[in-house]
Amino acid sequence: MQRDRASTADHSDHRPRSARPRAAGTRSPRPTTAIWALGLLAVVSLSVATSQPGDAATRATASTSVAPPTPELDWKTCDGDFQCATARVPLDYRDPRGETINVAVERHRATDTAHRIGSLFVNGGGPSVQLAGFTAGYEQLPAAWRARYDIVGFDLRGFGSSTAVRCFPTTEAEDEFLSGAPIGFPVGAKETSAWIRTWTGFDARCAKLNGSLLHHIGTADVARDMDLLRQAVGDPKLNYMGLSYGTILGATYANLFPAEVGHMALDGVLDPVAYTNGKDRLPTFLSTGNDQASAAVFKDFLDLCGKASTTACAFSAGTPAATHAKYDTLLRRLRRHPVTVGDTQNCGYACGVLSIPLGSVSQWALGADLLQQMWVASSGAPAASSASVPKRQARESGADAPSTAVYTGQEQFLAMVCSDSPNPRDPSAYMSAARLAYARSGPMGLGPAWSTEPCAGWPQGEDRYTGPWNKRTANPVLLLNNSKDPATSYKGAVAMSHDLARARLLTVDGYGHTVFSNPSACAMEYETRYLLTGALPPAGTVCEPDATPFAEASAP
Repeated sequence: MQRDRASTADHSDHRPRSARPRAAGTRSPRPTTAIWALGLLAVVSLSVATSQPGDAATRATASTSVAPPTPELDWKTCDGDFQCATARVPLDYRDPRGETINVAVERHRATDTAHRIGSLFVNGGGPSVQLAGFTAGYEQLPAAWRARYDIVGFDLRGFGSSTAVRCFPTTEAEDEFLSGAPIGFPVGAKETSAWIRTWTGFDARCAKLNGSLLHHIGTADVARDMDLLRQAVGDPKLNYMGLSYGTILGATYANLFPAEVGHMALDGVLDPVAYTNGKDRLPTFLSTGNDQASAAVFKDFLDLCGKASTTACAFSAGTPAATHAKYDTLLRRLRRHPVTVGDTQNCGYACGVLSIPLGSVSQWALGADLLQQMWVASSGAPAASSASVPKRQARESGADAPSTAVYTGQEQFLAMVCSDSPNPRDPSAYMSAARLAYARSGPMGLGPAWSTEPCAGWPQGEDRYTGPWNKRTANPVLLLNNSKDPATSYKGAVAMSHDLARARLLTVDGYGHTVFSNPSACAMEYETRYLLTGALPPAGTVCEPDATPFAEASAP
């Protein structure tokens, strides 16, 4: 789901909490998205067999006429004023009365009980653990939402406190296993070989340790879980707010359960066809155009920085052209000699590409500060600041993993994305994809090209939903997207607005991943009105963001 507006959950790509400094020795998750982001949430393949549209839904629902039982939620007080429960849901919806798994749920009751209108399910993107940041993120939701709705979050199957995919006893053990692979993406033949070798071993280990669970981790089954949770809390319709990856979850639910759609707001929108069907046999985040969206926004980042003073943008070289040239020189330096910035060691080429928090406009100045520190360090002079390089994650909006005792290994993200999206099964295909991505998107294309390479050897899921996406829903869906989102492109939002049978797109003419993470008072007013009353903004509505990049500080 940034530091200015924390989300109800953390997501990589694609969540509304800004990147935090990373301690030396920690490793940023390899599959980053989105979200460049998908994520969100920012995905796809070589030659892989895919189901035809609707096949998975048909297999999972038409193979039996027996409905799965509605879970009984035994709510217990937790985290102060919150309530926690565990739902038992089918492992395999084709056997709805068979083996079950756990889904961890948490909620806060509506603060205005006299005017409560139901529950609002929230997903902060990723896909990633949701409940670790739930209590802190709850406070950042608009007061009007919290007053009228019970706010409900849950860890997806395979994640966090739910029945989880797990390949290592601790995250430290996982980091040690992955220490043979470069962080971010490989550069050169030696690193490419190490990357492929390490992730091939990772896939084999996960397949051995997780058994049949991996075959039932996918967004379609999460949507089915969410419908059971809707029933369990007693709501006749699902009211839902999803960010980045959460938009795919929402769109999937809307087409599996169109009659149950209440008020559904999807922010930072992924193209559902590109995400689930792939395009041109490319890895997922190239299919969704994450690389091109990131490259376009980064070009503007350097252009705007070059027009600003060094007070507003520390990396400015005085003009856009000079600032672009300075960055190109920095990458050449980092490739030859990695540097230490703050407590982050061995910051090389990939570090110089992935450390820029494009998803949050409020963090652009920090990103420029870090680039300037790299510039100074690569010149041989000591850096002026001790700040660390933040992790860049597409899964949801550039946020780092929450501090929690719950295991949150990278295999959980992979289990979902590799199941949802067709990806090449030949590791060498990613080398070709990286060349294509660099040709069309420059350095910004390399992370998206390599982030789903671990899917090459990942066990295939059984219930991937690939459409149709045009089922007529009981109520219209509201879509929100920044016009210059680096993780979920505006083009993808337009695509979903056309794919869904009843949808209205609200545009914010600004930068950043998700409107929630880059606030617009105008957009929030429309979204709140929609969630509380169902009233849509006028067709073609365009809002302005509250903040602009590299705004000069006011004189004291």
